[in-house]
Amino acid sequence: MHISEEIITSRQNKSVSLAASLDSRKAREREGLFRFDGHKLFLEAVQSGVTLDRVFLRQSESGKWLGILRENEVALAGVSVLILADSLFDRLSEERAPEGILTLARRPAIHACAGEPSVRRLSEVAADKKKRIFLAESIRDPGNMGTILRSAAAFGTDLVVLSADCADLLNAKTVRGAMGALFRQPTVVFSELSEAIDILRQSGRRVYGAALDREARALARSVLQTGDCVVVGNEGHGLSKSTLAACDQKLFIPMEPGSESLNAAVAASVLLWSMYSGF
Repeated sequence: MHISEEIITSRQNKSVSLAASLDSRKAREREGLFRFDGHKLFLEAVQSGVTLDRVFLRQSESGKWLGILRENEVALAGVSVLILADSLFDRLSEERAPEGILTLARRPAIHACAGEPSVRRLSEVAADKKKRIFLAESIRDPGNMGTILRSAAAFGTDLVVLSADCADLLNAKTVRGAMGALFRQPTVVFSELSEAIDILRQSGRRVYGAALDREARALARSVLQTGDCVVVGNEGHGLSKSTLAACDQKLFIPMEPGSESLNAAVAASVLLWSMYSGF
């Protein structure tokens, strides 16, 4: 761990400019870095073995944070620690009441990009019928995406399969919504979710598409069996026709009359719990 003695006051500082640029998805993909605020996420990242790049501390609270960093010095080998003037730190942070620590980290290796890495990983996981696999298509809201990852991790999901147009996993709102689950929950990405469904069906698994449809079966303990997978769709439009066509069956969550639908993340959480409690 290298602690800079200089108090940074300029937004033009290269490290500060880099951190600010990570608001952009293009910059995150180009640099292979993302950022997150706060003590809890810092500790979650360290405990999960995420590779940290650099840590920013708020000057007036740096003494407290330096003590905590020294407790994790082994995990911070080679990491730069920079102290920012309070006003600069507050402009850089996305929190209304920043705790005083902001971290840049490398993309976790548990998240496979679209293409051969995702195909290979899904095929490996699908081969073991006891492993739970959940799919999500076109989830656009980063908060919903984070909540889905958080629920997936809580309910022992071995792999989450995402369509390429889902919200960026490394968006600050996704990271915050996942509450550390982002660092532990394996994911893969497919340009077309129907390709992932084909792989699952070829492995002998059934895939249910969550849909409000007359042909859909009501969710019940007797419906989902070991090895079954479920896919949930976009917040406003649900699943695409091509994805529904690729599924074995349709599934809906029973609700009180007059309740049109659930929030996508809530629906996903109910389905994830059902897969967890029923297997």
